[in-house]
Amino acid sequence: MKTIKDLPAHSRPREKLREKGASALTDEELVTAILGMGTAGVDVRTIARQVASLIREHKDGLNLDHLLKVPGMGLAKAAQILSAFELARRHLLKESVKIDCARDILPLLADIAAKRQEHFICISLNGANEVIQKRIVTIGLLDKSPIHPREVFADALTDRAASVIFAHNHPSGELTPSDSDLKIHEQLIESAKILGIRVLDHIIISRKGYYSFRENGII
Repeated sequence: MKTIKDLPAHSRPREKLREKGASALTDEELVTAILGMGTAGVDVRTIARQVASLIREHKDGLNLDHLLKVPGMGLAKAAQILSAFELARRHLLKESVKIDCARDILPLLADIAAKRQEHFICISLNGANEVIQKRIVTIGLLDKSPIHPREVFADALTDRAASVIFAHNHPSGELTPSDSDLKIHEQLIESAKILGIRVLDHIIISRKGYYSFRENGII
C-alpha cells in the first residue's frame, strides 16, 4: 500500500476533504484525516484501514481496548477517534432518516441547491428505506458533471445498499432534465438492474425547487 506521501496531492484525504467535502471520503480516508500521521514503522493508511474495520464491526460499541490492539495505535490516537465519536453522538447524530417520497430527501440536498458547480450525489439506503450514507460522487463545471456507473455504485455496494437515490443540482436553476441527464439516468438504471440495486428516485434540485424522476414517471 502506498503511503500518504506517495499519493498525488488531490488524492490525500485532507486535500480531498477540502475539495469535495467530508461526505466524499471513504471510511478509511476519514480515519486517516482524523489521525493525520502514523508512527515509526506503521503508515497511517495501514492503521486507518484496521480502525475503519473495527468501527464497522463494533459501531457505537467501539472502545479503547479495541483500538489499542491495532499496531501503531497508542492512547493519543485512540483518544482522537473516540473523542470524535463522542462529539458526533452528542451533537450530530439523529434518528435514522426514512424515505417515503421525494420531499423526504430534500433536507439532505439543501447544501447543493445553490452551488455554482454541478454536484452529483448518491444516497444509499437499507431495505427499510433508511438512509445509510450520502456521498458526493463528482463535482462538475457549471452545467455538466461526468458520471460513470463504476464511481456511482462503488460505495453503495460497500454499504450493501438495497436501494439508492441519485441527485444533482442545476446551477442554471432549470429543473427540466437535459438530454444528457436522461442519457446518464438510463445508463445508471441499467447498471443498477445488473447489480440488483433498486433506484428509488433521481432528484434534480436548484434554488427554484426540485424535479423528481419518479413523480414524473421516468422511473
